[in-house]
Amino acid sequence: MNESNKKIVLLSSAPIPKALLAMGLPTMIGMMISALYNLVDAYFVGGLGTSQMGAVSVAFPIGQIVVGLGLLFGNGAASYIARLLGHGEKEKASKVASTALYSSILVGAVIIISTIVFLNPILKLFGATQSIMPYAVTYASIYVISSIFSVFNVTMNNIVTSEGAAKITMCTMLIGAVINMILDPIFIYTLDLGVAGAAIATAISQIISTFVYLIYIFSKKSIFSFRLNDCCFSKEIMQEILKIGVPTLIFQLLASLAITLTNMEVAKYGDSAIAGIGAVTRIISLGSLIVFGFIKGFQPIAGYNYGAKNYARLHEATKTSVIWATIFCVIVGFILILFPTTIISQFTKDDIELIYVGRKALRANGLSFMLFGFCTVYSSLFLALGKAKEGCLLGICRQGICFIPIILFLPMLWGLDGILYAQPISDIIAAIITAFMAMRLYKELPNAKLNSGLMKDGSESLLGTDAIKG
Repeated sequence: MNESNKKIVLLSSAPIPKALLAMGLPTMIGMMISALYNLVDAYFVGGLGTSQMGAVSVAFPIGQIVVGLGLLFGNGAASYIARLLGHGEKEKASKVASTALYSSILVGAVIIISTIVFLNPILKLFGATQSIMPYAVTYASIYVISSIFSVFNVTMNNIVTSEGAAKITMCTMLIGAVINMILDPIFIYTLDLGVAGAAIATAISQIISTFVYLIYIFSKKSIFSFRLNDCCFSKEIMQEILKIGVPTLIFQLLASLAITLTNMEVAKYGDSAIAGIGAVTRIISLGSLIVFGFIKGFQPIAGYNYGAKNYARLHEATKTSVIWATIFCVIVGFILILFPTTIISQFTKDDIELIYVGRKALRANGLSFMLFGFCTVYSSLFLALGKAKEGCLLGICRQGICFIPIILFLPMLWGLDGILYAQPISDIIAAIITAFMAMRLYKELPNAKLNSGLMKDGSESLLGTDAIKG
């Protein structure tokens, strides 16, 4: 059996636990390491001082926007590619992959140039104070220019995972992360480059990750060719990419907006508060990205089997993913609640205010993080099935519809605590909305099953409201 057929078998017929582990575990490990080096960045920069730590924090939303551009085309294409492979349309899937990759590079270059031109006002908008601004400009100017490689890497990450080659994604992210963690102390302290050293280390790691993906492409191990002349900007292809990609981009933009609004509110309490919230954001992102990494393995399985009308397998994959993701999130939540001081004190030497703010925020977010896996599985499921409206709604709930009104008004009533508890409160509301939409989805799937008839093996899959109880 050749490599391409092995990938298809993994998506179509391998036991669900085995398929989820084979697809999700490599991506999860890769994203965990990626998130870990974000924490390492913060750890080493935190040793330089509170203002430097604040600079990295206010630049963080720019990174979220850049990742969003990669996800716009990468995640949008991945959902469509998985469904096309489920239908057996490999040639068309290859055209979608090429179109998404080159589109992301072009759009990414335009956005990056625009960001550099307006960098100072953007950083000020994102919460940079007068004392933080010089460090923020130094860090962000290097970081933003090198972000074109991040756009490429994020797009490839999604496309490669959609074809069942999750191990390649893991290796690429692992190599980049390890290199970044090695270079951080060298550039920041040994070469005495400060925050610029942190940005340079990140840039080099992203460039090396890009080279790993290029080796994968040119060695012809991929199902797809990624030829420029394979690009096809037809209405159908662009519509399918964008209907899933745009909601994903909106989600990333709202994540950036959430961080920006939080920074703007917390800036009233000084640099230590900004740095404390920034550290908490990176800590939470470690857990979040691990969940996202696992879900990236779940999405192509869901999309492929939805396209192949194998609804019993789709249900089993969803149920297993919800259980596994929830167990992980509950464990992480308890760790954050029980050991907040130990965790947050790693990001400062003796800043008592930073530790105070970070400790309270970690405990609050630890409680709500227990619901994160459940919400993320269903948000991703809707997108994997091509249900853009539902996926978009769930995606924007947590840091958009629910969060924005809360962060704007709760601090007026509750001061600093209003800022710290805004995200946990919005998480709980988002989980309730997700539960209602999940039940609605399971009411729709039996109708789809009846239209498709019996499964290939002659058995019937029973997907009713009892499925949600499992």
